[in-house]
Parts: sequence; C-alpha cells; structure tokens
Amino acid sequence: MSDTLAVGVMSGTSLDGISTALVRLRDGAGGAELVAFRQEPYSSAERGAIIDAMARGTPKDVAFLHVALGERFAAAVLGLLAQARASPKDLSFIASHGQTIWHEPGRATFQLGDAAVLAERVGVRVVSDFRARDVAAGGQGAPLVPLADVMLFGHEQHGRWLLNVGGMANVTWVPRRGVAEGAFAFDTGPGVAVIDAITRRLDPDAPYDRDGERARRGRPVAKLLEELLADPYFDQPPPKSTGRERFGIDYADKVLARVKKAGGSDNDAIATATALTAESIGRAIARWGEGRRGTGDGEIAEVVISGGGAKNPALVERLAAKIQPRPVVLFDQLFFDGEAKEAVAFAFLGMQTVSGKPGNLPAATGARGPRVLGHITPA
Repeated sequence: MSDTLAVGVMSGTSLDGISTALVRLRDGAGGAELVAFRQEPYSSAERGAIIDAMARGTPKDVAFLHVALGERFAAAVLGLLAQARASPKDLSFIASHGQTIWHEPGRATFQLGDAAVLAERVGVRVVSDFRARDVAAGGQGAPLVPLADVMLFGHEQHGRWLLNVGGMANVTWVPRRGVAEGAFAFDTGPGVAVIDAITRRLDPDAPYDRDGERARRGRPVAKLLEELLADPYFDQPPPKSTGRERFGIDYADKVLARVKKAGGSDNDAIATATALTAESIGRAIARWGEGRRGTGDGEIAEVVISGGGAKNPALVERLAAKIQPRPVVLFDQLFFDGEAKEAVAFAFLGMQTVSGKPGNLPAATGARGPRVLGHITPA
C-alpha cells in the first residue's frame, strides 16, 4: 500500500481567501495526513471582482475572472510547495474546488478558476468541477464534504456531528468512522457570510468581525431574529443546500437596514447576524438530529466545529448555549487546523476521482446514486 501526495485548493463562499493543503493520502486506508497548510487572503479588490461577477458580470467579466482565479490558485499552490520545500513533481494531482459564483440547488452550480491554467502553470494534473456531476444526477451538488467526514473524521466507536461554518454552514452526521450507512448531511443556512457582509458594509477595511468583538458589544434584535428564522429554508427537510444567492450581500443589507429601522446600533446588526447563524444551526441539529445519540447507552453525540466561524468565540459560545448539553468541540483539538479541513476534504475527493470511485454521498445531496465527480485536466 503506497501513499499519495496531493494538494487540495479551496476558495469558499466566505470570500476570505484561498486555502491550500499539502496532504498525504493513504491508498485504500481512508487516511489523510496534513503535511502543510497555507492561507492567502483576497485583497478587497479581488473580493470586489468576485462579488461583481456574481451580481452583474458580463460574459467577458466572468471569462477573465475564470482565468485570473486559475492564475491565483496556481500561485497559491506554488507558494505552499515552496513553504513545504516540496516540488510539483512530488504531487500526484491537485484537487481544486474553484470559486462558486452561482449555486442554485438542483438546477445549476458554477465554479470559476480555470483548471487548464492551474495545470499549465504547476505542471501537475488537476481534478476540478466536483459539483456539476452530482447536480446532473439529480442532486443538490452540495454539501460534498460529507464523504470525507465519514471516511476521515468520524469517531471510531460512536456517532459524531461534524459542523463546518464557512460562508454557509453545513453539518454531517457520521454514525461511525468509515460507515456511510445512516450518514446524512445538509446546509443549515448562513455561516459567516451575512456576519462578514454586514461587518464589511460598516467598516470596508475589516474582512470579518475579529474574535466576535463587535457581536459581543451589541445585542440581537429579538423580534427581527425570530422573523429571520421564519425563512422557509430553515423548515425545509434535508437533503438541502443554499448559498449567497439566498443569504448573501443583498440579504445582509436588508438585515442591516431593518436593525437600523428598529433603532438598533451597528453592533446590534452584527450581533443579530451572529445569533441568526448560531440559532439556525442549533435548531437544525435539534430538529433533524432527533434520536441520534453518540452510543447505544444514550450518550449525547458531540458537535465538532471547523471553518472560519469556529474562530469566532461569540458565535461558538452562543451555539454551545443553544445546543447544551450536547458538547461542542473544536476540530483543531482533535485533528489539525480546522480552516484546512475543506482543502483536505477536496484532496480526498480528488483521490476518489482519480481512482474512479464515487465522491458524493446521495443521502447528503439527494443524487440518484453514487457518482464519480469532476473533470481531470492532464499535466
């Protein structure tokens, strides 16, 4: 049994930047070791270009951004390899998720970041466009991380929830590591996308609410929060997924305006968005996870949290209070830096693709069955 060295590249809905992970994958054993991890933040101009392409991009704008992001991803991979003192020739493949600019569940999902540019610049084959095949097979195209959750991050003896709070938040129930039967997953709703968008509106130089400081200084507007939680998405049963098309900048602007109309402060708006994320996650786990316990003796399964939201103490504390006595554990404490998790997961999914194995979990996406995902661009 041999090991495979690969790079996973992730640029998520939070639009905070590019995550690259150098990963050693154990063929046939379902294991993944994080060798090196690097994050490169987007500049405000880059973030603005992506947001503009989402909102009103012309075909020319989208085409140019597709190539520019391919160049950006290639530079990020080369930066990671330099940091790790590794060479492109050491890699079996690069797995690139791309930057989602449109995700309409069950109809279309579209990611930018030209794989041809990435393959050309780095000289390594590239696996990309993971979501489209699942959508073609009748699925949501998301979440796709659940198979990695099952194979890599479940508990060896009992059930565990794996929660990733990126731009959107998604949760996976894993009965036991390596056991896909009974596993399921879905997007709970907004993660940090609404919090970040309101924070950036109020302070263009602030990429996010650092350490949840502004949320702590504000108070959620209770009546508005309940109205926001009445959104039909939250009552929709899994499988389901969502994105910035629903919980994005326009949505954040409306929340900010309604807080102001109710007499709330800037910090109250950030506190309301933070509470919306925590409450929607907590309600989803309570509702759709009813009866799922850690072990046969009634132990309550833990929730392991990763992603940018895990670095926001105000959000984590509010979530922990919402779901008690269910314990909340930081992914970092069990594995590695939780912000690397999705890049590692896509490296794992890339391995599935090059091995001709399915990468989706139909119970999570609603696809008609398991599918080999993505396109392979030769070196």
